[in-house]
Amino acid sequence: MDGASDGGVRLTATQAARHAGLLCANVERALLGKPEVVRRAVETLIAGGHLLLEDVPGVGKTTLAHALARSIDASFRRIQFTSDLLPSDLLGGSIPDNRSGTLGAFVFQPGPIFANVVLADEINRASPKVQSALLEAMGEGAATIEGVTHVLPRPFFVIATQNPLEHHGTHPLPESQLDRFLMRCSIGYPDAADEAALLREDPAATALPTLEPVVDIDTVLAMQAVANAVKFGETLADYLLRIVHGTREHDALEYGVSPRGAIALRRAAQARALVDGRDYCIPEDVRELAVDVLAHRVLLDPRTGHARGGEETAWIVREVLEQVPVPL
Repeated sequence: MDGASDGGVRLTATQAARHAGLLCANVERALLGKPEVVRRAVETLIAGGHLLLEDVPGVGKTTLAHALARSIDASFRRIQFTSDLLPSDLLGGSIPDNRSGTLGAFVFQPGPIFANVVLADEINRASPKVQSALLEAMGEGAATIEGVTHVLPRPFFVIATQNPLEHHGTHPLPESQLDRFLMRCSIGYPDAADEAALLREDPAATALPTLEPVVDIDTVLAMQAVANAVKFGETLADYLLRIVHGTREHDALEYGVSPRGAIALRRAAQARALVDGRDYCIPEDVRELAVDVLAHRVLLDPRTGHARGGEETAWIVREVLEQVPVPL
């Protein structure tokens, strides 16, 4: 593949893969024993999407977001979502311009969403109105405030965390808004050896504060451009579409994956290929990412009696994967 560029940097597929490897390795210093979760976060960034981390408190969701932000030489803001947060607290608004000398003059004060990397912590504790304001900005790459559209910086990467819905005081994200996230992942508990290492020395307290950036904004944009140019053949596109159609025809689902979801899986597969150092996609790229990309985009049919939840939809996507032949 020829070098691809965005901004002022040109990268080959090999160079982009090397930068992705540096990014993964740097983040893994702060999040012990979770290389696959770190890789998913980096793949989401390279694909130009947004990441939803859903898990119980205390397993490292915020640590992962902080570590990734520290590994990029870019602006970073953390927003703690609470029940009393207002859309203006998120987006910003007009304030009196005391420096202009003109009576009644106002100037726009950007909110914390105007950053390259935004950590939306415990997003399901905010009101639906605030959630909608964030997710609209994610979808449009811009925020309209008081009738004026303000373009968000590039790259713009949201890492949202939420606790499972059985925790009190939460507002579940509607399926239409979940669709704005490229991937939904869980971190899970560490295994016994990693947890013992955490007790001896917590990398979130020791390694995280010392992390230095390993890529800058222009490099991230160039990596995204390289990923977008990764070859995705017709046979592979047919395989992906058969998976998507399988979700639409499944008896346990009220509706399956949308065309937006199909495009998201292709973009994620291209990013995975780049991280592996390839300029072409293979069936494993689609198969390995299908659950993380698709499971939150389908809706269970309540008439089937299936319990609502991410594990149930993930199981159904895995079932569809088993039914669709993998191209040779």
